[in-house]
Amino acid sequence: MADKKNLIILGIDPGLATTGYAFIKNGARLEAIDYGVISTSSQQEFPIRLKFIYQSLNKLIKRYQPDVLVAEQLFFCKNVKTALLVGQARGVILLTAILNKLPVYEFTPLQVKQSVCGYGRAEKSQIQSMVKILLKLKSIPKPDDAADALAIALTYINSKKFLDKTR
Repeated sequence: MADKKNLIILGIDPGLATTGYAFIKNGARLEAIDYGVISTSSQQEFPIRLKFIYQSLNKLIKRYQPDVLVAEQLFFCKNVKTALLVGQARGVILLTAILNKLPVYEFTPLQVKQSVCGYGRAEKSQIQSMVKILLKLKSIPKPDDAADALAIALTYINSKKFLDKTR
């Protein structure tokens, strides 16, 4: 991706029940434009939940016009059924990005922790504190999935020079 002033990064923490999203502008200074979660109900049929994630994410992309989508890779999951469901939600998220002509980058949780905290085994509270500091937020972002999405977007920003040379 070519250098552009005011690059808008969409960070995604994929999930079926809760997908965290964050839009960060990387301009003269870092700015959290918006962050939150897309929530689906376990009372709904699975395909309807996937459709809701697609529609919600598509609306957010149309509203904020990001330049890139960055998602957390599903790295490890103790519950195979959960991993499969989250994997399908990730598929919908990546497809939504491609349909909107967004380049996609992915990072493991270990890479996110290393990038944001400088330590790959950082605790969730340490990551959230660093996100607050780096983005000059008044408080730690909530809910956790939104804070994770902000951290994922920051990882792209911290890795951008290297990524540009390898793509």
